Amino acid sequence: MKLKFWGVRGSIPVCGKEYLKYGGSTTCLEIRDKNNDILIVDCGSGVRKLGKEVVKEGIRKIKIIFTHQHTDHVLGFPFFAPIYDKRNEIEVAGCAYNTDGLREIVAKTMRPPSFPVKFDEIDAKFNFVSMRRVGLKMNNIFVFPIELSHPNGGLGYRFEEDGKSIVFLTDNELGYIHPGGRSFNDYVEFAKNADILIADADYTDDEYKCRKGWGHSTYNQAFELAVKAKVRKLYFFHHNQDRTDKEIDKILLHFSKIAKKQNLNLRCFAAMEGETLNP
Repeated sequence: MKLKFWGVRGSIPVCGKEYLKYGGSTTCLEIRDKNNDILIVDCGSGVRKLGKEVVKEGIRKIKIIFTHQHTDHVLGFPFFAPIYDKRNEIEVAGCAYNTDGLREIVAKTMRPPSFPVKFDEIDAKFNFVSMRRVGLKMNNIFVFPIELSHPNGGLGYRFEEDGKSIVFLTDNELGYIHPGGRSFNDYVEFAKNADILIADADYTDDEYKCRKGWGHSTYNQAFELAVKAKVRKLYFFHHNQDRTDKEIDKILLHFSKIAKKQNLNLRCFAAMEGETLNP
């Protein structure tokens, strides 16, 4: 199993020289299993480039899973080139434990007058499947869900293959329980002993004072989660739209020093667009 970041930014895509290192595209992950089958997580603006790669490779069977339906996680869908090829089969899951509304979540990204092509007019074959509370198998990867603490809800995931595990908890507020969300300790148990934890870290502590309840966590909260869950690697994710490369570098250095000073078996990173991870 390997993972590639195609979008790591939160809320809205950004551009400019101050965002070149970590990237400005919104959430999109590519996960390949040992058979090289593809699973896409969220269709933020980063999915556009991924779509070009999928076309280049001639991949015909694609699986997509969504964490939730907020705009920055779905806005790239109409620009995902494979949806316009009738030879392609696309299976979609996520957001909730049933398919009610899942098709609508995708279709509304292509609804006039916001977009000129309707979902019903695209050529690929779609199959919408339910996410089960006990998880399901997508390609050769076992996918286990957990409810996110986020306005309007959503799901975080644990991906496992051949004893390796990646936990993805974006758009998750660890300092506040939203309706349907889980406790901090629940997320600790969910991420327990993971090889890689990718965790929402949108805010600094000072920023969070006036943004509590907005659905995102601080760097300190993500770090605490990683320590208590005893994960091997922590990737700070959902970079704030105003967070520059230099600021992220400074924050990352701070937490890397803490991990070293406390003699923790934990390495800290900041998710970087274009980076590939191997658990």
